[in-house]
Amino acid sequence: MYYGFDIGGTKIEFGAFDEQFERVATERVATPTHNYPALIAVITELVTRYDAQFATQGKVGLGIPGVEGRDGTLLTANIPAAFRQPFRRDVEKALSRSVSIENDANCFALSEAWAPSCQGYSSVLGLILGTGVGGGWIQNGKVWSGYNHVAGEIGHMRLPMDAWFALGENAPIWECGCGQKGCIETYLSGRGFERLYQHWHEETLSAQQIMARYSAGDVATIEYVERFLDVLAITLANLLTVLDPDAVVLGGGLSNIELLYQELPQRITPYLLPIAHCPPILAARYGDAGGVRGAALLNYRA
Repeated sequence: MYYGFDIGGTKIEFGAFDEQFERVATERVATPTHNYPALIAVITELVTRYDAQFATQGKVGLGIPGVEGRDGTLLTANIPAAFRQPFRRDVEKALSRSVSIENDANCFALSEAWAPSCQGYSSVLGLILGTGVGGGWIQNGKVWSGYNHVAGEIGHMRLPMDAWFALGENAPIWECGCGQKGCIETYLSGRGFERLYQHWHEETLSAQQIMARYSAGDVATIEYVERFLDVLAITLANLLTVLDPDAVVLGGGLSNIELLYQELPQRITPYLLPIAHCPPILAARYGDAGGVRGAALLNYRA
Protein backbone atom coordinates (compact mmCIF):
# COMPACT_ATOMS: atom_id res chain seq x y z
CA MET A 1 0.00 0.00 0.00
CA TYR A 2 1.26 3.46 -0.92
CA TYR A 3 0.38 6.52 1.17
CA GLY A 4 0.66 10.06 -0.14
CA PHE A 5 0.40 13.30 1.84
CA ASP A 6 -0.10 16.68 0.18
CA ILE A 7 0.76 19.02 3.05
CA GLY A 8 -0.38 22.59 2.47
CA GLY A 9 -0.60 25.73 4.53
CA THR A 10 -4.25 25.13 5.43
CA LYS A 11 -4.97 21.44 4.85
CA ILE A 12 -3.34 18.05 4.61
CA GLU A 13 -4.74 15.67 2.01
CA PHE A 14 -4.09 11.97 2.49
CA GLY A 15 -4.48 9.27 -0.14
CA ALA A 16 -3.90 5.50 -0.03
CA PHE A 17 -3.18 3.60 -3.24
CA ASP A 18 -3.11 -0.14 -3.85
CA GLU A 19 -0.56 -2.16 -5.85
CA GLN A 20 -2.31 -1.24 -9.13
CA PHE A 21 -2.12 2.37 -7.98
CA GLU A 22 -5.87 2.74 -7.66
CA ARG A 23 -6.87 5.19 -4.95
CA VAL A 24 -8.64 3.33 -2.14
CA ALA A 25 -8.83 5.97 0.60
CA THR A 26 -9.03 9.75 0.87
CA GLU A 27 -9.05 12.06 3.87
CA ARG A 28 -8.46 15.74 4.53
CA VAL A 29 -7.55 17.37 7.83
CA ALA A 30 -6.48 20.85 8.90
CA THR A 31 -2.75 21.58 8.96
CA PRO A 32 -1.39 22.49 12.42
CA THR A 33 0.72 25.23 10.86
CA HIS A 34 2.07 26.58 14.17
CA ASN A 35 2.32 23.43 16.29
CA TYR A 36 5.14 21.09 15.28
CA PRO A 37 4.33 18.17 17.64
CA ALA A 38 0.70 18.33 16.48
CA LEU A 39 1.83 18.24 12.83
CA ILE A 40 3.85 15.07 13.44
CA ALA A 41 0.95 13.60 15.43
CA VAL A 42 -1.60 14.20 12.65
CA ILE A 43 0.52 12.33 10.11
CA THR A 44 1.28 9.54 12.55
CA GLU A 45 -2.38 9.07 13.44
CA LEU A 46 -3.47 8.86 9.82
CA VAL A 47 -0.78 6.35 8.91
CA THR A 48 -1.42 4.20 11.98
CA ARG A 49 -5.16 4.15 11.41
CA TYR A 50 -4.92 3.19 7.73
CA ASP A 51 -2.24 0.60 8.47
CA ALA A 52 -4.76 -1.04 10.77
CA GLN A 53 -7.59 -0.72 8.22
CA PHE A 54 -5.57 -2.30 5.41
CA ALA A 55 -3.63 -4.70 7.68
CA THR A 56 -0.32 -3.56 6.21
CA GLN A 57 2.56 -1.15 6.72
CA GLY A 58 2.11 1.44 3.99
CA LYS A 59 4.97 3.20 2.25
CA VAL A 60 4.81 6.92 3.06
CA GLY A 61 5.52 9.86 0.74
CA LEU A 62 5.27 13.50 1.81
CA GLY A 63 4.69 16.42 -0.56
CA ILE A 64 5.56 19.74 1.05
CA PRO A 65 5.43 23.42 -0.01
CA GLY A 66 9.14 23.88 0.41
CA VAL A 67 12.48 22.12 0.17
CA GLU A 68 14.34 19.70 2.41
CA GLY A 69 17.90 21.01 2.60
CA ARG A 70 21.05 18.94 2.45
CA ASP A 71 21.17 19.03 6.26
CA GLY A 72 17.74 17.43 6.45
CA THR A 73 15.88 20.49 7.72
CA LEU A 74 12.91 22.03 5.96
CA LEU A 75 12.74 25.40 4.21
CA THR A 76 9.07 26.33 4.02
CA ALA A 77 7.13 29.56 4.43
CA ASN A 78 3.60 28.08 4.42
CA ILE A 79 4.12 25.79 7.41
CA PRO A 80 5.96 27.89 10.03
CA ALA A 81 5.95 25.05 12.58
CA ALA A 82 8.15 22.93 10.31
CA PHE A 83 10.57 25.69 9.29
CA ARG A 84 14.16 24.52 9.85
CA GLN A 85 12.91 21.33 11.51
CA PRO A 86 14.18 17.82 10.58
CA PHE A 87 10.65 17.02 9.45
CA ARG A 88 11.22 13.81 7.51
CA ARG A 89 13.49 12.34 10.18
CA ASP A 90 10.95 13.11 12.90
CA VAL A 91 8.14 11.49 10.91
CA GLU A 92 10.35 8.45 10.30
CA LYS A 93 11.07 8.21 14.03
CA ALA A 94 7.37 8.46 14.89
CA LEU A 95 6.40 5.80 12.33
CA SER A 96 9.45 3.53 12.69
CA ARG A 97 9.91 3.34 8.93
CA SER A 98 11.62 5.20 6.10
CA VAL A 99 9.72 8.10 4.53
CA SER A 100 10.16 9.89 1.19
CA ILE A 101 9.75 13.65 0.85
CA GLU A 102 9.64 16.06 -2.09
CA ASN A 103 8.55 19.54 -3.02
CA ASP A 104 4.86 19.66 -3.93
CA ALA A 105 5.57 20.86 -7.49
CA ASN A 106 7.84 17.86 -7.99
CA CYS A 107 5.02 15.64 -6.76
CA PHE A 108 2.65 17.27 -9.26
CA ALA A 109 5.14 16.70 -12.08
CA LEU A 110 5.73 13.08 -11.05
CA SER A 111 2.00 12.38 -10.99
CA GLU A 112 1.56 13.80 -14.48
CA ALA A 113 4.62 11.99 -15.86
CA TRP A 114 2.95 8.71 -14.87
CA ALA A 115 -0.35 9.67 -16.54
CA PRO A 116 -1.44 7.73 -19.64
CA SER A 117 -1.11 10.91 -21.71
CA CYS A 118 2.64 10.98 -20.93
CA GLN A 119 3.40 7.33 -21.60
CA GLY A 120 6.40 7.05 -23.91
CA TYR A 121 7.94 10.35 -22.76
CA SER A 122 11.23 9.81 -20.93
CA SER A 123 11.45 13.42 -19.71
CA VAL A 124 8.57 15.61 -18.55
CA LEU A 125 8.64 19.21 -17.36
CA GLY A 126 5.75 20.04 -15.04
CA LEU A 127 4.86 23.71 -14.54
CA ILE A 128 2.34 25.08 -12.06
CA LEU A 129 1.01 28.52 -13.03
CA GLY A 130 -0.95 29.22 -9.86
CA THR A 131 -0.51 31.60 -6.94
CA GLY A 132 3.19 31.27 -7.73
CA VAL A 133 5.12 29.42 -10.41
CA GLY A 134 6.39 25.97 -9.48
CA GLY A 135 8.18 23.39 -11.53
CA GLY A 136 9.32 19.80 -11.48
CA TRP A 137 11.65 17.81 -13.71
CA ILE A 138 10.97 14.10 -14.21
CA GLN A 139 13.48 11.84 -15.93
CA ASN A 140 12.63 8.18 -16.63
CA GLY A 141 9.75 8.27 -14.16
CA LYS A 142 11.75 9.73 -11.27
CA VAL A 143 12.10 13.19 -9.76
CA TRP A 144 15.37 14.96 -10.52
CA SER A 145 15.76 17.32 -7.56
CA GLY A 146 19.43 18.24 -7.94
CA TYR A 147 22.39 18.77 -5.63
CA ASN A 148 20.58 21.17 -3.28
CA HIS A 149 17.10 19.73 -3.89
CA VAL A 150 16.02 22.95 -5.62
CA ALA A 151 15.91 21.75 -9.25
CA GLY A 152 12.63 22.87 -10.77
CA GLU A 153 12.34 26.08 -8.73
CA ILE A 154 11.65 27.86 -12.00
CA GLY A 155 9.58 30.57 -10.37
CA HIS A 156 12.71 31.98 -8.77
CA MET A 157 14.70 32.34 -11.95
CA ARG A 158 14.81 35.89 -13.31
CA LEU A 159 12.62 36.87 -16.21
CA PRO A 160 14.73 36.55 -19.42
CA MET A 161 15.88 39.79 -21.01
CA ASP A 162 13.89 39.30 -24.21
CA ALA A 163 10.78 38.58 -22.14
CA TRP A 164 11.43 41.77 -20.20
CA PHE A 165 11.64 43.70 -23.46
CA ALA A 166 8.33 42.14 -24.53
CA LEU A 167 6.70 43.61 -21.42
CA GLY A 168 7.38 47.01 -22.94
CA GLU A 169 7.90 50.40 -21.38
CA ASN A 170 6.99 51.11 -17.77
CA ALA A 171 7.13 47.44 -16.81
CA PRO A 172 6.96 47.09 -13.01
CA ILE A 173 9.91 45.77 -11.03
CA TRP A 174 8.46 43.70 -8.21
CA GLU A 175 10.18 42.10 -5.27
CA CYS A 176 9.50 38.39 -4.82
CA GLY A 177 8.81 36.63 -1.54
CA CYS A 178 12.29 35.06 -1.84
CA GLY A 179 13.82 38.54 -1.48
CA GLN A 180 14.98 38.90 -5.09
CA LYS A 181 13.54 41.15 -7.80
CA GLY A 182 12.35 40.17 -11.26
CA CYS A 183 11.47 36.54 -10.43
CA ILE A 184 9.40 34.72 -13.03
CA GLU A 185 6.63 33.91 -10.59
CA THR A 186 5.90 37.56 -9.84
CA TYR A 187 4.95 38.04 -13.51
CA LEU A 188 3.78 34.71 -14.93
CA SER A 189 1.75 33.28 -12.05
CA GLY A 190 -2.01 33.68 -11.88
CA ARG A 191 -1.44 36.49 -9.41
CA GLY A 192 1.12 38.05 -11.76
CA PHE A 193 -1.36 37.89 -14.64
CA GLU A 194 -3.83 39.89 -12.54
CA ARG A 195 -1.25 42.32 -11.15
CA LEU A 196 0.14 43.17 -14.58
CA TYR A 197 -3.36 43.89 -15.83
CA GLN A 198 -3.95 46.17 -12.85
CA HIS A 199 -0.61 47.89 -13.43
CA TRP A 200 -1.43 48.86 -17.01
CA HIS A 201 -5.20 49.28 -16.84
CA GLU A 202 -5.59 50.55 -13.26
CA GLU A 203 -8.41 48.11 -12.64
CA THR A 204 -8.47 45.05 -10.38
CA LEU A 205 -9.90 41.99 -12.13
CA SER A 206 -9.59 38.26 -11.60
CA ALA A 207 -8.00 36.10 -14.29
CA GLN A 208 -11.46 34.79 -15.17
CA GLN A 209 -12.80 38.34 -15.60
CA ILE A 210 -9.82 39.31 -17.76
CA MET A 211 -10.37 36.32 -20.03
CA ALA A 212 -14.10 37.08 -20.20
CA ARG A 213 -13.27 40.55 -21.52
CA TYR A 214 -10.82 38.99 -23.96
CA SER A 215 -13.51 36.63 -25.26
CA ALA A 216 -15.95 39.54 -25.53
CA GLY A 217 -13.56 41.31 -27.90
CA ASP A 218 -12.39 44.14 -25.65
CA VAL A 219 -9.51 45.67 -27.63
CA ALA A 220 -7.37 46.76 -24.66
CA THR A 221 -7.72 43.36 -22.98
CA ILE A 222 -6.88 41.52 -26.20
CA GLU A 223 -3.72 43.60 -26.47
CA TYR A 224 -2.83 42.78 -22.86
CA VAL A 225 -3.40 39.02 -23.21
CA GLU A 226 -1.38 38.96 -26.45
CA ARG A 227 1.52 40.62 -24.65
CA PHE A 228 1.28 38.21 -21.72
CA LEU A 229 1.28 35.21 -24.07
CA ASP A 230 4.45 36.51 -25.73
CA VAL A 231 6.20 36.96 -22.38
CA LEU A 232 5.16 33.47 -21.28
CA ALA A 233 6.21 31.93 -24.60
CA ILE A 234 9.64 33.58 -24.54
CA THR A 235 10.22 32.41 -20.96
CA LEU A 236 9.18 28.85 -21.80
CA ALA A 237 11.38 28.85 -24.88
CA ASN A 238 14.37 29.64 -22.68
CA LEU A 239 13.49 26.72 -20.40
CA LEU A 240 12.97 24.37 -23.34
CA THR A 241 16.35 25.29 -24.78
CA VAL A 242 18.04 24.34 -21.50
CA LEU A 243 16.02 21.24 -20.60
CA ASP A 244 14.65 20.01 -23.96
CA PRO A 245 11.89 17.82 -22.42
CA ASP A 246 9.75 15.35 -24.35
CA ALA A 247 6.60 17.04 -23.02
CA VAL A 248 5.44 19.96 -20.87
CA VAL A 249 2.45 19.65 -18.55
CA LEU A 250 0.73 22.77 -17.20
CA GLY A 251 -1.15 22.95 -13.91
CA GLY A 252 -2.49 25.68 -11.65
CA GLY A 253 -5.25 28.21 -12.25
CA LEU A 254 -3.87 29.69 -15.48
CA SER A 255 -3.61 26.21 -17.01
CA ASN A 256 -7.41 26.24 -17.33
CA ILE A 257 -7.16 28.87 -20.07
CA GLU A 258 -7.62 26.88 -23.29
CA LEU A 259 -5.97 29.65 -25.30
CA LEU A 260 -2.58 28.62 -23.89
CA TYR A 261 -2.59 25.28 -25.67
CA GLN A 262 -3.60 26.87 -28.98
CA GLU A 263 -1.16 29.77 -28.88
CA LEU A 264 1.96 28.72 -26.98
CA PRO A 265 3.42 26.19 -29.46
CA GLN A 266 3.42 28.67 -32.35
CA ARG A 267 4.63 31.55 -30.17
CA ILE A 268 7.43 29.50 -28.61
CA THR A 269 8.91 28.15 -31.85
CA PRO A 270 10.50 31.42 -33.11
CA TYR A 271 12.54 31.66 -29.89
CA LEU A 272 13.97 28.14 -30.11
CA LEU A 273 17.11 27.11 -31.97
CA PRO A 274 16.43 26.70 -35.72
CA ILE A 275 16.57 22.89 -35.55
CA ALA A 276 14.29 22.65 -32.50
CA HIS A 277 10.58 21.93 -32.35
CA CYS A 278 8.21 22.80 -29.54
CA PRO A 279 7.32 19.65 -27.56
CA PRO A 280 3.70 18.78 -26.75
CA ILE A 281 2.18 21.15 -24.19
CA LEU A 282 -0.47 19.31 -22.21
CA ALA A 283 -3.05 20.19 -19.58
CA ALA A 284 -2.68 18.43 -16.25
CA ARG A 285 -4.88 15.36 -15.96
CA TYR A 286 -5.14 14.98 -12.19
CA GLY A 287 -5.72 18.57 -11.09
CA ASP A 288 -5.75 19.10 -7.32
CA ALA A 289 -5.29 15.36 -6.75
CA GLY A 290 -1.87 15.41 -8.43
CA GLY A 291 0.03 16.40 -5.31
CA VAL A 292 -1.11 13.51 -3.14
CA ARG A 293 -0.85 11.05 -6.03
CA GLY A 294 2.71 12.20 -6.79
CA ALA A 295 3.69 11.95 -3.11
CA ALA A 296 2.53 8.32 -3.09
CA LEU A 297 4.42 7.67 -6.33
CA LEU A 298 7.70 8.63 -4.63
CA ASN A 299 7.83 5.05 -3.36
CA TYR A 300 6.18 3.29 -6.28
CA ARG A 301 8.02 0.95 -8.58
CA ALA A 302 6.02 -0.44 -11.49
